[in-house]
Amino acid sequence: MRNDIIIEDTTLRDGEQTPGAAFSFHVKTDILNGLLDAGVRWLEVGIPAMGGEELKFVQSTVERQDENTHLVAWHRGVREDVEKSLDMGFKTIHIGLPTSDNHLKASVRKDRSWLLGTAKSLISMAKDRGAFVSVSAEDLARTEGGFLQEYAGAVHEAGADRLRLSDTIGIMTPEQYGERVRLVREAAPIDLQCHTHNDFGLGLANTIAGLKAGARYFHVTINGIGERAGMTDIAQAAATLQLRYDVDLGIDLTKLTRLSRLVSAATGRQLPPWQPVVGDNVFAHESGIHANGMFRDTSSFEPFPPDLVGGKRRYVLGKHSGRALVAWALEEAGVTPRPELLVPCLEEIRSRSIEIGGEVSPAEAVEIYNRLAA
Repeated sequence: MRNDIIIEDTTLRDGEQTPGAAFSFHVKTDILNGLLDAGVRWLEVGIPAMGGEELKFVQSTVERQDENTHLVAWHRGVREDVEKSLDMGFKTIHIGLPTSDNHLKASVRKDRSWLLGTAKSLISMAKDRGAFVSVSAEDLARTEGGFLQEYAGAVHEAGADRLRLSDTIGIMTPEQYGERVRLVREAAPIDLQCHTHNDFGLGLANTIAGLKAGARYFHVTINGIGERAGMTDIAQAAATLQLRYDVDLGIDLTKLTRLSRLVSAATGRQLPPWQPVVGDNVFAHESGIHANGMFRDTSSFEPFPPDLVGGKRRYVLGKHSGRALVAWALEEAGVTPRPELLVPCLEEIRSRSIEIGGEVSPAEAVEIYNRLAA
């Protein structure tokens, strides 16, 4: 991979396009503050053309731009929309344009000549006003390869700073996505951005494939929220790239769990406990074998310590627990267990777990033990 990879968060734009999600001005401000606090320096903040409270929020972010903080306003391929954002003072703009025949015909009802002309005109206008200009190749998967190369060459020649390669409906495999990045790199020396949706659960894998093929930027959202099945998750991407690929993204991983909880509350959608990196069960241990190993060496059943991502380790009493975990739980509650009572106590805890279909609380474990001891 390159040594200058840049993470850009789009929770406030693509993320809020999650069906049923709607962020207030104050919620969007909290999310923006949380991302900046975590070290994210490129953020897509919204769609000014929506007007209303969306426009109010987007306008409020303009003054927070500086040489290290790049706030991106998103636009359709409409000149007036782009001009209004430039008039507001945005220094970084993105223009969303479809490149597949499917989307040109069904979405915007235009042809390739319109696309090329519009892209060149808008890029040239924005560059003349000193902006950093990003432009899309939307529906990358269904864009014919030869035309994709022609388009990449055209937007580069017009002065675009970046080309976003959007797997809009999430149908590409990592092999296919990486090959598309290589194809575009052959056509034009323009920085590329990965934008990968997660319809088949391949968002992160496709992003990594794109970065390995030479892309510089990539898109994420908190909790992987977004249209349909969402897109690449910031926690999974940041932890994977920083811990497994030694890529320094400048992200404070300890902030990831807090960000996840913030957006979970904002969307009214609880994460599954097995959500990678930030889920409640990522550092939870119930199995007797696992607990025994953890008591001796926490690295035995954890890939990294919980405090690295702002998480917490916990031990769970249930159907699969063993005597060591029962003894530990009782001791943590201030009870010194008699060895001969551990097996019957464990048996009752297992039966209770099956009865309730889940975790037995430490308080209930103490009650079971005290009853047996009496």
